[in-house]
Amino acid sequence: MVHNKFIFHPLTVRYSVFMLGLAVMGFGIAMMIEANVGVAPWDTLHIGLQKTFGLTIGMWSQIMGACIIIASYVIGKIKPTVGMFLNMIFFGLFIDLFMWLKWVPIGETILERVVLFAAGLLIYTFGTGMYISPRLGAGPRDSFMLALHERMGWGIGKVRIGIECTVTLFGFLLGGPVSVGTVVTALAIGPLIKQFIPLWDRMMAKPYGKAPVTNLAE
Repeated sequence: MVHNKFIFHPLTVRYSVFMLGLAVMGFGIAMMIEANVGVAPWDTLHIGLQKTFGLTIGMWSQIMGACIIIASYVIGKIKPTVGMFLNMIFFGLFIDLFMWLKWVPIGETILERVVLFAAGLLIYTFGTGMYISPRLGAGPRDSFMLALHERMGWGIGKVRIGIECTVTLFGFLLGGPVSVGTVVTALAIGPLIKQFIPLWDRMMAKPYGKAPVTNLAE
């Protein structure tokens, strides 16, 4: 009975869904990388850093995450949360794990690669809805966006576009992949995540013990 109470305790459920969401996100990113038709802006930077300096894509995700956490505190006085550190550490670990396990099929034809990329994008955004729904804190990159928004007074949309354009440029200069998939990701990722957040809010309403929160999807 005590064991069941621990498993179904609201906090246990929230952290479990949060971690599972990071794993799903990592698998989606691995699929998009293997598709080789372009990746998200931050992954362009991580791959560029890997090609230039070595280490793994996941390690560079962790290193950049740590730098961004520090920058967010310096710029916007945003204090790190447990969720932020878990995101920084485990998201990179999951990317490397799935790349190492080679669970992701490698498409040989253009059609297979496009299908793999599209599936990876859907899986990634589905996992993002999972990781957001427990409300354990924003990831390092989202916190950095908020820090710039508060410090500079710029709109969230402008800040996000500015950050993604900057990291894409640096990633490209370092040899990271920039292709059609990069543009598709930049345009589609927001609307897709908006579809999955309400879904996970409803699913997490019972563990939370409160009504679903849907305003983040607006």
